[in-house]
Amino acid sequence: MPARQVSMMIVHLRPTRMHRMVIARRCSSTFRPSPKGGNTPVTSINGPRRRAILAAGAGLLAAPAVRAQPAFPNRPLRMIIPFAPGGGTDLQMRALCDAASRRLGQPIVIENRSGGGAILGAMALVNDRSPDGHLLSQMPSNVFSYPLQQRNAPFDPVNDFSWIIQITGYVFGIAVRADSPFRTLADLIEHARKNPGRVSYGSTSVGGVPHLTTERIAEHFGVEMTNVPYRGGHESITAVINGTITAMSGSGWTEFVRNGQMRALCSWGPRRLASFPDVPTLKELGVDIVQTGPYGFAGPKNLPANVVATLHDAFRDSLNDPAHLAVLASADMEVDYLGPRDYAASVARIVEQNRAVLGRLGLLAG
Repeated sequence: MPARQVSMMIVHLRPTRMHRMVIARRCSSTFRPSPKGGNTPVTSINGPRRRAILAAGAGLLAAPAVRAQPAFPNRPLRMIIPFAPGGGTDLQMRALCDAASRRLGQPIVIENRSGGGAILGAMALVNDRSPDGHLLSQMPSNVFSYPLQQRNAPFDPVNDFSWIIQITGYVFGIAVRADSPFRTLADLIEHARKNPGRVSYGSTSVGGVPHLTTERIAEHFGVEMTNVPYRGGHESITAVINGTITAMSGSGWTEFVRNGQMRALCSWGPRRLASFPDVPTLKELGVDIVQTGPYGFAGPKNLPANVVATLHDAFRDSLNDPAHLAVLASADMEVDYLGPRDYAASVARIVEQNRAVLGRLGLLAG
């Protein structure tokens, strides 16, 4: 019988006078006929015990219906990717969502919403009027810095989302044109020391990971460099190749280093890249920074624990899907997994780190 019909039947059962009479009659019987003739005595139930049984019977009949929790997911899910189709993040998330959809038993529809400082997915979650876990968004690093620069922040990156799973991070670094006179990071820093503010570098935004990390590097060496923000990594790479700027900070440079158009001076990950074993990490160069711009995805605030667990488990089990790993490998990326609790704690640490750097740069909203 359908759950709705069962629920309706239970709701309409109420103790009536007839119910009470039946219970009372059964409880007050003292004798019953014996097969051998005569009556067989039965213990009488009177007083407080009788009243307790009557109350219990009435309570059972009057008990409210218990509605079953709907299955999750019970319809297609939507995953917002705040970048244009065809980019590295888009390809990676599509491969992962395809694998996860098979485990969830529902399709995952990709929605690309580029522009707006890469926070349009986060805004969609905040404005979701029926948050039940069927709307999700990839969460790029701008989500952790953009609100700190706004007087009327549109959301709180720490507390306004249900953090589901961290997936991976980007391959960040500093690169110059292939024929640049700067063959090492030390060369670039020495030039910046002798020419304060005249070394320009491209990044994807003001206050984004490439900008803030490069400023931390400059602070470490005691030099001043000038950030030139572009709308995307490809534009800053083009500016380097054309000679418009000195260097670029961020991701997307790997294919241009491979084809001989650019030279990588350093990478920002925890270890050297397998594809670029000659490119040192920042830590090897004496800078205590590891930065991959880690990302994953989240849902609206206060999702039920069972929904978070279902999503987390499906995506965690999909991380090592061969198709997903192949996409990561093509971009020199690696799985960088964190579960819900650790992911939320990591977000809080990143936000505080960004707050400190933005404060030193005078970019923190008052």
